[in-house]
Amino acid sequence: MDQANAWLYYGRVAVPEGSKSARRNELLALAAGLFAERGLRATTVRDIADAAGILSGSLYHHFDSKESMVDEILRGFLDELFARYREIDAAGLPARDTLEALVIASFESFDRSHAAVAIYQSEAKKLSGTPRFEYIDEYNREFRDLWRRVLVQGVQDGSFRSELDVDVALRILRDTVWVSVRWYRPGGRITVDNLAKQYLTMVLDGLANPRAQQQN
Repeated sequence: MDQANAWLYYGRVAVPEGSKSARRNELLALAAGLFAERGLRATTVRDIADAAGILSGSLYHHFDSKESMVDEILRGFLDELFARYREIDAAGLPARDTLEALVIASFESFDRSHAAVAIYQSEAKKLSGTPRFEYIDEYNREFRDLWRRVLVQGVQDGSFRSELDVDVALRILRDTVWVSVRWYRPGGRITVDNLAKQYLTMVLDGLANPRAQQQN
């Protein structure tokens, strides 16, 4: 993956050339791309150093381990995503509007942090059992509590069907939103706006054509 694509996939903002933070961000972007493409176990420190054109020992001037890089990538992505979730929750919108905003915010993260989302999707379950990544479990609980509360509110206020099994709906929403990162590509034909719109149409309005149903 070239440097331009690395910036695109990781979604970090470039800072002035020659600064320590610029080099650090560049290395994180390269590492994120490799982790997303090959997996954490299959990607070595040497692989990252080779992609950056440096010796493996030079990488340790910026990070003390591969796990430190993974930690910084995932923590940055999750901190940003959940800050947005909390803003949406605090707005006090009706349940349907809140759910739509949560879904859109989730898909928007595909553009900003594509590699980080892909890493999270494939590796979070394995990482969450380790002390260093305990925050993954904390964020997962916050996700479940927030999205479940919105679904319950929607059932109670009539926005969603009264027979809705909230726990099943929550699982389906969680899995179908995030699995999309496996085929979505930033800058491709399908934009996140279109992806979110199509997804919400299917989830909230269904696939069936109302006119066809009326005719039958």
